[in-house]
Amino acid sequence: MLHTAICDILGIEKPVFQGGMAWIADASLASAVSEAGGLGIIAAMNANAEWLRNEIHELRSKTDKPFGVNVMLMSPFADEVAQVVIDEHVPVVVTGAGNPTKYMKAWEAAGIKVIPVVASVGLARLVERAGATAVVAEGGESGGHVGEASTMALVPQVVDAVKIPVIAAGGIGDGRGVAAALMLGAQGVQVGTRFLVADECTVSEEYKSRVLKAKDISTIVTGRRDGHPVRCLKTPFTTTYARLENEGVSEEELGKLGAGALRKAAKDGNYDEGSFMCGQIAGMVSSRQTALEIVDDLVEGAEQLLKGAPAWVQ
Repeated sequence: MLHTAICDILGIEKPVFQGGMAWIADASLASAVSEAGGLGIIAAMNANAEWLRNEIHELRSKTDKPFGVNVMLMSPFADEVAQVVIDEHVPVVVTGAGNPTKYMKAWEAAGIKVIPVVASVGLARLVERAGATAVVAEGGESGGHVGEASTMALVPQVVDAVKIPVIAAGGIGDGRGVAAALMLGAQGVQVGTRFLVADECTVSEEYKSRVLKAKDISTIVTGRRDGHPVRCLKTPFTTTYARLENEGVSEEELGKLGAGALRKAAKDGNYDEGSFMCGQIAGMVSSRQTALEIVDDLVEGAEQLLKGAPAWVQ
């Protein structure tokens, strides 16, 4: 069994995190991934405290395994969500879209293990000094909000810069990606796109269908102009957004266009107006599976590859 130090730190069986995808990573998906031996993660997104509390309770009705909550630091409800994870004794908090140091002392005092998502060596060092348990080094191949550095370049630099465990994310969709991440020095992986087609994922059928139809060139990054780049599938919405962005349309107008676009994709299945956030590995996702099958395929694929590695060295 593939087992690394992060498994012992978090009490999980397999070093696979499920990405905290807004409007997608709910109690249904997170509980299934945790039951499969990985770390299931509920996305707090822009939701309020009551919504998150209900999702935590639902998850705990389905599993007693460790799980996490992804706190999006740009959310208007970040302060109350930060308190909910303390009140509910959430074992792991993964943070994104900002600097989490404002909350880290309180979380640490509550016994919560804090694992920020970082897109640079500088932020990784900052959160390590603030007491982070580990970091997720996320490359620009991932879906949703992305940084500039690729996973292949970012992960080893973060590994060299910090003493805490590093989880690799971005462009990882099978055992080969897991094995590569471990060779770069990571102690585990975070996967989002492949879990979009999990049976337990409650995303719209249109979303799942679009991921299954995707090819290697099916994604686009918009939002670079305002400093908030996002990777999505190419759709009428993203084509329009990219055109208007290039034409110099104001950020206010672009903001109106993008308002609610992810929900329209994830919940309504609105192909024309929805933002189908998705990573570059979508072209590798070819079948629907249970969360358990996905986790096991990632881990067993890496095990087989790593066991065969000596044959390549003479």
